[in-house]
Amino acid sequence: MLDLPNTSIIEGNAVRWGSCGDGPPLIAIHGTPFSSQVWRRIAPQLADRRTIYYFDLVGYGQSEMRDGQDVSLAVQNRVLAALFKEWEIARPDVLAHDFGGATALRAYYLDGLRYASLTIFDAVALAPWGSPFVQHVRQHEAAFSGMPAYMHHALLAAYLQTAAHAPLSEEAIEIYSAPWRGPVGQPAFYRQIAQMDQRHTDEVQGLYGRMDCPVTVLWGQEDGWLPHAQGDALATLISDRACVPIEGAGHLVQEDRPEAIVAAVLKQIGAG
Repeated sequence: MLDLPNTSIIEGNAVRWGSCGDGPPLIAIHGTPFSSQVWRRIAPQLADRRTIYYFDLVGYGQSEMRDGQDVSLAVQNRVLAALFKEWEIARPDVLAHDFGGATALRAYYLDGLRYASLTIFDAVALAPWGSPFVQHVRQHEAAFSGMPAYMHHALLAAYLQTAAHAPLSEEAIEIYSAPWRGPVGQPAFYRQIAQMDQRHTDEVQGLYGRMDCPVTVLWGQEDGWLPHAQGDALATLISDRACVPIEGAGHLVQEDRPEAIVAAVLKQIGAG
């Protein structure tokens, strides 16, 4: 497990973060409904070449969860920009997945953040997105938030499994489920789904263009949440390289093929 011993207050939210390794900075940004623990098998493999900064998005993992909180994509890029300032980082390498990809792109095109390189995979970046489950929760958030815990736990485990191609281990299901349980975690899980809104990618999608750093787009070939064609389209817009398909991987590549992510980052940064 990755340790997140630090807390920063950003726009009134307590954001938990940690770092490991040595060398130039690399920031890893997780997606939904996960946490920075998605990097637990990846960060140690990069720690001899980079200082890796990881954090839990607002409303996720060990970061603060509370009623009435804005946990949408609209706030996450501002949090990333604030962390850049706190860490005194100007141009790090960035590794981003899912909502983390959306956050990195919004921060680049809307907030002017710049990166030494970007490795982005299975990212929420292009319309359309949002599964039938997401749409249903958005219409009935209160009913889901108040369901009996045993029903929520079963639904949560089943939902998490749909992100991966191979069966998730009991350890992985426990790690990703734990923040979303209990009187605080359960409503927080449905809160973040209820606030998923395609307008937050629509408002930046028209700005996409070739980024001023090396960009590698990866995509799980078996991604059941976001089709591989979205990876091809995104690569065409922001990179000078084609999207790299990852065989045997669903949306949650960190569990299905973590070694593919490590290899891509090492190639990107020149293993230097």
